[in-house]
Amino acid sequence: MEIANYVDKFYRALNIRVPLIGLEVWKERDECIITEEPNTTLWSFLQWRQKLKSRKKHDNAQLLTGVIFKGTTIGMAPLEGMCSLENSGGINVDHSDLPIGAAATMAHEIGHNFGMSHDHEGCCVEATAEQGGCVMAAATGHPFPRVFSRCSKLDLDNYFQKGGGMCLFNMPDMKDLVGGKRCGNGFVEDGEECDCGEPEECSNDCCNANNCSLKAEAQCAHGVCCEGCKLKQAGTMCRGPAGACDLPEYCTGGSPYCPSNVYLLDGSSCQYGHAYCYNGMCLTHEQQCLQLWGYGARPAHDACFQDVNAAGNAFGNCGKDGQGNYMKCEKSDAKCGKIQCHSAAKKPKGTNAVSIDTTIRTDGMEVKCRGTYVYTTQDGQGDLPDPGLVMTGTKCGEGKVCRDRRCQNASFTELEGCIARCHGHGVCNSNGNCHCNRGWAPPFCEKLGLGGSVDSGPVQYHSELTFTHMLLPGIHDRDKNNKANRLNEVLMNPS
Repeated sequence: MEIANYVDKFYRALNIRVPLIGLEVWKERDECIITEEPNTTLWSFLQWRQKLKSRKKHDNAQLLTGVIFKGTTIGMAPLEGMCSLENSGGINVDHSDLPIGAAATMAHEIGHNFGMSHDHEGCCVEATAEQGGCVMAAATGHPFPRVFSRCSKLDLDNYFQKGGGMCLFNMPDMKDLVGGKRCGNGFVEDGEECDCGEPEECSNDCCNANNCSLKAEAQCAHGVCCEGCKLKQAGTMCRGPAGACDLPEYCTGGSPYCPSNVYLLDGSSCQYGHAYCYNGMCLTHEQQCLQLWGYGARPAHDACFQDVNAAGNAFGNCGKDGQGNYMKCEKSDAKCGKIQCHSAAKKPKGTNAVSIDTTIRTDGMEVKCRGTYVYTTQDGQGDLPDPGLVMTGTKCGEGKVCRDRRCQNASFTELEGCIARCHGHGVCNSNGNCHCNRGWAPPFCEKLGLGGSVDSGPVQYHSELTFTHMLLPGIHDRDKNNKANRLNEVLMNPS
């Protein structure tokens, strides 16, 4: 519990809450492979987590183990894995006698899930080395870090801007909160009208901190649909679309909270037909080249992917097998291995990234292929799976996406069935419901109306209404209701 409380405390500064809503202790046997090889442990745990998802609703899972990994690695997590069925989780070593030690590691790995890279020189101005430095430093020690750097905050903003973290905008079921309910913990639970924390930390003008009740004449105290202790008008936009695969939500007029976040159903077309939506994000090879190399970068010739990734080494591969050995890409899977780019930059972005330049001949001409190799420690072990690999969900062919380092057929059966119900006047959201175009009414977009869906809240169009487009979590006072993002679960295993 102490570890989870520390993690929650660290993330409050980013306007993110991390309630612990599930805890499993494996006493008889490990439910996944846990070895001194971190890559093997991570992928085995993430496969186990997929099974967990079907029996326990959660957004992110973290493994805490007593097994010591090879080299200097004390944790590992996929970059931008948050909310992904395959990648939303991480592994952590219980390496310290102090709970804050494991908490700092867990906060670091969750940070990678949020798209935060390691801090480079000049990032951490928020804390000196004597104060512990910043959470996303490549290496940490005692005293342990407690704050995030400005670079981490920028990474987080960029991640949300492009549609990451779509699962985080719903309210978790507080009945599942580990540790029991308590007035003053900052979570509104059964029997409470509000909860602004302990009396000494509460700055909410609408809530009585002593008994978690609303003040006289207050209708609400929390939520983006609450302003000045009053509920906002029905139809006020409370969450604008973040990226090409997101959809807007509107206040209902009866709740202080924005409706649960919905986005385009997986498989929906985006980027002018060049990509598919996946977990609310439009993932493309172009986007990943820009992320790795910066302005002007673009994907290399298909022959680069095929030739380089057929090598099955550190510079060209389709990931690693269970023993930690690099795997060669089959020709059909080449665009799901190491991403190959064209770029005029001297090197990839990041202080620990180097370029892997290969020149090949194709169609009678020479083509330069540029890959990325990221190193972190002298042992060759880091806490990030190779960020130079193509991301899960990226389109690799017509009707195909990258999954488990292979270019696999994508099943669009649910999408096709939903689209057929929308009468040509809407798109399908992540709940499988029609989100109607302006001028058509939900649920099936066959009658005239204002648009939206049964999930989005009532849509209104008023020329005098000002819409506030809240996308970034930033550092805001949580009680001002600026889109408090919430992780639903941190699972721990003291193996």
